Amino acid sequence: MLYAAGVPDEEAMQKSPHVGIASAWWEVGDLGKTIKDSVDREGFLGWRYNTIGVSDGITMGNEGMRFSLQSREIIADSIETVTCAQAHDACIVVPGCDKNMPGCVMGIARHNRPSVVVYGGTQRGGFSKTLQKPIDMNTPSEARGAFTLGTLKDWSKDGKYSAEEILSDIEKHSVPGAGACGGMYTANSLATVIETLGLTLPGSSSAPAESPAKLRECERIGETIRICLEKNIRPRDLLTKKAFENALVMIMAVGGSTNSVLHVLAMAKTAEIDLTLDDFQRVSNKTPFIANMAPSGKHTMEDLFNVGGIPSVMKLLIAGGLLDGTAMTVTGKSLAENVKAWPSLPQGQEIIRSLSNPIKSSGHIEILRGNIAPGGAVAKITGKEGLHFEGKARVFDKEEFLCTALDKGEIPHDENIVLVVRYEGPKGGPGMPEQLRASGTLKGGGFTNVALITDGRYSGASHGFIVGHIVPEAAVGGPIAAIRDGDVIRIDAENNKIEMPHVSDEEIQERLRTWKPRRLPVTRGTLAKYAHLVSNASEGAVTDIF
Repeated sequence: MLYAAGVPDEEAMQKSPHVGIASAWWEVGDLGKTIKDSVDREGFLGWRYNTIGVSDGITMGNEGMRFSLQSREIIADSIETVTCAQAHDACIVVPGCDKNMPGCVMGIARHNRPSVVVYGGTQRGGFSKTLQKPIDMNTPSEARGAFTLGTLKDWSKDGKYSAEEILSDIEKHSVPGAGACGGMYTANSLATVIETLGLTLPGSSSAPAESPAKLRECERIGETIRICLEKNIRPRDLLTKKAFENALVMIMAVGGSTNSVLHVLAMAKTAEIDLTLDDFQRVSNKTPFIANMAPSGKHTMEDLFNVGGIPSVMKLLIAGGLLDGTAMTVTGKSLAENVKAWPSLPQGQEIIRSLSNPIKSSGHIEILRGNIAPGGAVAKITGKEGLHFEGKARVFDKEEFLCTALDKGEIPHDENIVLVVRYEGPKGGPGMPEQLRASGTLKGGGFTNVALITDGRYSGASHGFIVGHIVPEAAVGGPIAAIRDGDVIRIDAENNKIEMPHVSDEEIQERLRTWKPRRLPVTRGTLAKYAHLVSNASEGAVTDIF
């Protein structure tokens, strides 16, 4: 079989390391070919294969989103399977979208053979002719909300374009080419985390997909995997508690997606590192939020790349005593050694604030608990939303029901409302779908009087007063299932609380006595299997805890 596959002789077959090259397809296969050429130049045997990739841009707001999170487990399963079945000596993974990122890391952490991650890269920013300003992939969802509510025409300063023309222009030009979503959304957040964990070459997370820098990175990977093989550097040697502490600092500093919480918990659990929601809160309390990046700010990862990228941010955080520069990486050197010669952030740039002049003195991720979420919930509070919210509940048992109410104009602008979307958790969805359609419509529609809470999750592009990952979820009889229309809900980010202040624990239990589990919408296939195996969101929603 190996001769037929092109191995030249018995000596190569027996002595050359076999290196698997796993691309999470979606056209990052071109990078995989360059990586294979690099591996071949080192005298190794590179074996390309692909794992799946789900594009959240395609699945968002429809039933396909239920398949997104569970694709992370399929990616991890497939990398573990091929590496172990084919007896590969090392592994190079090429992820390019949200679930690809943690899925690939979980896969290499399971087989624990020398491995390197190559991020497929971020997309470049778009530009709207009708608005005469930069736009990105988040703009269409908010524009759709404004279009639905009749306010999109107001986005054009000169008023010469119709709402239909503006929407069409935004949809056609928000994503100009290849790469993952351009802000500090989930894929770029996780790429930043993975670089901080030491699993990539310096700069991997910020180099655009179509840049010469990304191609040069791929050309160096053969040399890097040689270092890992010669020094026997394995994923779990790098995935230490120290490394995960660094990753949490980076998430807070750059304003990473709430999905980072879910995925970092899953990666840590796979690497058998003890990490909990309390660690996120502890690190958030001491880490300043310094990145003016979308969705809460205005800049993209490409903009950050142009002023030095994530290595320059690392350099700043190491100098400030927030990152532990002694953590080791796939280069065989420490984080501090990797960035020592990297340029510092230039004077006058407006993307990354100084540590002494942060956007917010603590992190944007807040872990909330209370009689709605005794097992925890995750909020993204960047500061512009305020720290407190109180309003009457309006309950929806699926995101689509809320979206229908929004489309019909049934959500008022003149009273404080907490919109509750439930039965969207890992088991109840099933698949814990993202709620970007709802949050984007609310943002685009100018709803400043609402908060949105869910046992589902949010896109990295979501912003506003949002709380997700509520545990226990409604499908298992969590308190969120007991909320009724009109119940007062109080969210207090300063004191990390989410609660119904006028509903006692006894009343919640009384309501839940009459609650009955809902039949899953699927009974066979991958989603049914996922629903039966998946853990709760506070444990990372993994499927291999037995």
